[in-house]
Amino acid sequence: IISYPIMPSYYKTSFNGYAVKFSPFFPDRVAIATSQNFGIIGNGRQHVVDLIPGGPGAPPMMGGAAAGVPGASMSSCVDVAAFDTADGIYDCAWSEENEHVLISACGDGSVKVWNVAAPPHANPLRSFEGHRHEVHAVSWNLVSRDCFVSASWDDSLKLWSVNGPPAPPMSGGGAAPGGAPIRSFDEHTYCVYAAAWNAAHKDVFASASGDGTVKVWDTRQPHSVLTVRASRSEVLSVDWNKYADCVFATGNVDKTIGLWDVRRPEAPVSQLHGHHYAIRRVCFDPHSEARMLSCSYDMTVRLWDTRVETENSCMRVWDGLHSEFCVGIDISPLREGFIASCGWDEVCHFYTIDGPSPTTMR
Repeated sequence: IISYPIMPSYYKTSFNGYAVKFSPFFPDRVAIATSQNFGIIGNGRQHVVDLIPGGPGAPPMMGGAAAGVPGASMSSCVDVAAFDTADGIYDCAWSEENEHVLISACGDGSVKVWNVAAPPHANPLRSFEGHRHEVHAVSWNLVSRDCFVSASWDDSLKLWSVNGPPAPPMSGGGAAPGGAPIRSFDEHTYCVYAAAWNAAHKDVFASASGDGTVKVWDTRQPHSVLTVRASRSEVLSVDWNKYADCVFATGNVDKTIGLWDVRRPEAPVSQLHGHHYAIRRVCFDPHSEARMLSCSYDMTVRLWDTRVETENSCMRVWDGLHSEFCVGIDISPLREGFIASCGWDEVCHFYTIDGPSPTTMR
């Protein structure tokens, strides 16, 4: 674990931010998924950025801008790579077995695989094409590390392996698809917005859907092993507690966060209130059983202590970081207390749980 302090910083993206993910291998590397025109229509760009210790007073770096890619707003951010797609990118995830590989969830129904260390002409490495509509989320298996799951607006999820053989070349030329999915999961009745692998069990993941349910899947079983009616509204996000493998959280359109235990799924263990609009993402801290982050269409990021009573559970609110919907958050697995958030305002902020806020904090 890297614990040296980093000053608050930010990175300006070319399009609207959708997701940010810290590398599980390099403590200073992040991936930022973006979409043009708020993801409604247009292109996508997958950014990869390194954070270099420095301060807001240092001169700006111009290398990225000169190359046609938005440069880092401060010397503490430098461009590593930028991958363009014909449709928007809604999510991304780093490989858990190759430090240079990441995947992007694309609006054309594909999942693109990139290698940061490969030359531009070699990317994307593969394109997994099996969904009929937009892929809204991807999650890499944290235990077996050799597969990932994708969640789509076609109401399904698909399990893929990057180590399998690619599909035969398409007739008429063009790049070969990445290969067929290992399996499809088709029980949801509306868009699937999120998926998350359990951090302790290699065969278990959860999915969150606009049908108001969270389903828990075991890839060894033919059907979902649990369906939780998590909200009367749409469920936009789900994440497992990294230390309590039976506990997961949901982010809901009804402005609530639900904490659930699969051993007692009839009702939430607790509900967290504080956001004023739909909750876009929830993210448990990989360094703490109790801490959890959330972000919302109310443009705020909130830090929660899930052990205390509901009315006292909000530990901190970052209000003023973003001037548009805040839709992406992550907590570094390698640097304790270091977090990132991104939004439709085309800004990705980097800051610490206990440190100064980049802007106004309530």
